[in-house]
Parts: sequence; C-alpha cells; structure tokens
Amino acid sequence: MPGQFIKGALVSFMPTFIGSLPNVIVFQFNPETITHTWTPASTETQAGKDPLATKDTPGEQFSFPLSLDSNDTIANSDANPIAGGLAITSGVYTRLAALEMLLYPTKVPDGGLVGQVSASISAAGASFSLSATSSSATETVPQSEVPLVLFVWGPQRIVPVRVTALTITEKLYDTFLNPTHADVQMTLRVLTDNELAGVKGELKTVATIANKYTQGLRQVHALANLGDAAESIVGMLPSPF
Repeated sequence: MPGQFIKGALVSFMPTFIGSLPNVIVFQFNPETITHTWTPASTETQAGKDPLATKDTPGEQFSFPLSLDSNDTIANSDANPIAGGLAITSGVYTRLAALEMLLYPTKVPDGGLVGQVSASISAAGASFSLSATSSSATETVPQSEVPLVLFVWGPQRIVPVRVTALTITEKLYDTFLNPTHADVQMTLRVLTDNELAGVKGELKTVATIANKYTQGLRQVHALANLGDAAESIVGMLPSPF
C-alpha cells in the first residue's frame, strides 16, 4: 500500500497576516532518484602549506524530480477531503504555488533584522548643501530574506536547505486552465553551521539541531562500515597456506 511508505517533505514558515505559519509540502510521489552532489572543501594551494588544510566544510546539494497529479488526489478525496476539494477547484496549482513561494523573499518584520547601510558622501561637487563636518550619512534599509527550508528525507536525513533552482513543466490543464499535472525539478543547497549562525527566524534552532543530528548519524554509519571494511581487508591478504 502506498500509504505505508514514508514520504519526503519540505518544511518552511510562511508569513501571513496572522503571523508565520508552518508550510509543509509533502511529496505526492517520492522521487525514484535523487542526485546527491558534494563539492570538496577548498584547500591551501601555496607552496609549503598543508595541502589537506581547509577552513570550511564540503558543499552539499540535492537535486531531484517531483511529479504532481490532481487526478490521483481527487481519487483519494475520501481520505483527504480538503486536498481533494483543492484539486477539483485548482488542480495542482496550490502545490506549485507553495513550491514557488520557497524562492520568494519576504520582508523581515519590524523589530527584526534591519540592515544599516553607511553611504559616504563627499561635500565637494554635491548638488545640495552639506556642512563641512558632514562627510557621511547613515540610512536604515529594511532587509528581506528567502525562507529557510528543511528537507526531510526519512528519519535519518533532515537538513536545512535553500532552494537554488526550480523548474516546473505544466503538462495538462482543466477547463479553467489550472494545471492538473506537472513535473518539477528542484535543486537544494544544504546550509552549513556557519551559515545558520547568521540566520533569523523560527526555524533557526530546529535547523541547527537537524544539521548536527544528520551529521551525527552520518558519522555513526561511517563507523559501522569499519566492520565490513576490516573483513574485506582480511580477504585481500594472501593466505599463508
């Protein structure tokens, strides 16, 4: 039964007029393949320097396809009447819109992150009068940021990511031109602990814990592999008999 399988998901917080609400995008169909790409951490290239030394961690990203189909959702409307009703009225557009919003920056609320931009203005040649002592001016510029997203792929891989690429191919439409089937290609870049240190928002603490949790499990699995590696090495050695 399809319901017995854990489904992947993307989790973020979406700002609304009543505050930030969790936006959970559960994959309708799990992708059959995921490309997990690693970029080695930069190393010292100067002569006499340790070639294995590095100041950062390796880059990591996930890329995978998703398929969305409203007919399947409508057929299962008895189990999920809300999703079925949305599929009847708008096809898969609500799911597509939720994915698209992961790329849209939002303004940080008042009292939150505010950038201070200092602009040096020379008195000479200015078209307006400035006193001789006024050589700089500081103005407050509101900042905006894209949502922090958690990529949940089973209980052992939960990582904070930023959506870096999103391609949507709409294939079928209803009578109101709502897309009823679409194929999506996504690329997610995993955020490092150093990057998360400068992040604001509700998911920051959860994202930091998720990063450490997933890295800890990766180290445990790597240690577990030592048992199999030891047996393989023994098999490679020539027999004395």
